Amino acid sequence: MLTYLDFEKPIAELEARVRELKETADNGEIDIEAEVGKLEGKASKLLKDTYSKLSPWQKAQVARHPERPHFKDYVAGVTDEFIPLAGDRAYGEDPAIVGGFARIDGRRVMLIGHEKGEDTASRLRHNFGMAKPEGYRKAIRLMRLADRFGLPVVTLVDTPGAFPGVEAEERGQAEAIARSTEECLDLKVPIIAAIVGEGGSGGAVAIATANRVLMFEHAIYSVISPEGCASILWRTADKAADAAEAMRITANDLLSLGVVDRIVEEPIGGAQRDSDAAIATLKLAILEELKGCSAMKPKQLLEQRRAKFLAIG
Repeated sequence: MLTYLDFEKPIAELEARVRELKETADNGEIDIEAEVGKLEGKASKLLKDTYSKLSPWQKAQVARHPERPHFKDYVAGVTDEFIPLAGDRAYGEDPAIVGGFARIDGRRVMLIGHEKGEDTASRLRHNFGMAKPEGYRKAIRLMRLADRFGLPVVTLVDTPGAFPGVEAEERGQAEAIARSTEECLDLKVPIIAAIVGEGGSGGAVAIATANRVLMFEHAIYSVISPEGCASILWRTADKAADAAEAMRITANDLLSLGVVDRIVEEPIGGAQRDSDAAIATLKLAILEELKGCSAMKPKQLLEQRRAKFLAIG
């Protein structure tokens, strides 16, 4: 059953009523088709109206929805084949970042992305998508492989940020993020990044410094979480909604600022309501961007990428 967010409670009540009526109809006790149709129409309209005017803080909640598609779902829905590669060849494996050789409609690419996990056990295993230095060093290794074999790089970003634990700092977290960002800038092959959920701080930028940056309609991308910003400015996370408004973290804001290049539409109600449709739409967008970048020579790719990021701000 779909998990409803706080602002979706009126929708939840209508849809619960629809389910109750359908169960009654299944029992054959009464014909309530007209009433069900009326309620479904009302619920659909309310859903559409609600999602057409989400505040930045509400979008942040949607971006974090536990039932949004995760990396493994994109692998299943976007790729024809995926061969995972593990380890950074220096310390170990980090399950927060997953990557490997893939084919998308027959086209070979290197696919890299954050994996948050879908239940308690997998979230703990993937550390909620918060990568450690070995995760970013693995990403660097895979990007260098892609460069060597002339394969485009596609990255899927969904992380609250890099892991801030003591052990990550001891192993050089900031250095690993910086070198991963540098590797993105130095690639002689196209790199396409998609912000599919949360794009949190350097943990996101490390694999999103791309020729083309796509962003799902209800995703967010920011230098710090709204709660973190509120805690710094107002000494309380209760002001997160105000921080989200001020930080301009939504796709529309970031497109106008030149931080992202394209907004990918989601199904009404967010990607969590129709994962298959959301994944199919993203796949088409990625293929279009890959086609657009394929005509560019290595020098052009480098110059375009660097000019794009130097122009921000």
